[in-house]
Amino acid sequence: MPDAAAWNARPVRPALARERGRIVRSPEVFEARSEADLAACIALRHAVFCVEQGVSEADEQDGRDGEARHLLARIGEAPAGTLRMRILGDAAKLERVCVARSARGTGLGAALTHAAMDMARSLPGVSQVKLSAQVDVIAFYERLGFAAHGDAYVDAGILHRDMSRALD
Repeated sequence: MPDAAAWNARPVRPALARERGRIVRSPEVFEARSEADLAACIALRHAVFCVEQGVSEADEQDGRDGEARHLLARIGEAPAGTLRMRILGDAAKLERVCVARSARGTGLGAALTHAAMDMARSLPGVSQVKLSAQVDVIAFYERLGFAAHGDAYVDAGILHRDMSRALD
């Protein structure tokens, strides 16, 4: 199993995705470390959560970005997806998972999630991954091996359920 430094140095290149029957450019998923890459993550989250979904800026910017690791996916030079991951005990918690409208349905969300799980596997003591899924995308996470538990609840005006899966 590669160490975290080795993981951070390599991009994850999933298989070519198909969009409307055409092969589209494969995304590059990597840990966002530069200020420019982190700014791209924040801008993409703003576009998806605040502009598209109506989440308030205060809810989206919760002050926890500094305690998280961030992944950024690019297709060519364009930021196309992001997530952040915080370590809470034995769990890696995936948060602020979003994909640009133009990249939805291409497999990019799965590529981001798999990259985060790979990162989590390389961290000592982390045995599971947790997330809070918008109810509209629960089936997506179930296809990736996550199970929903507990009742639905409202977070930032959107209905969510907690989900988790063991790291294998």
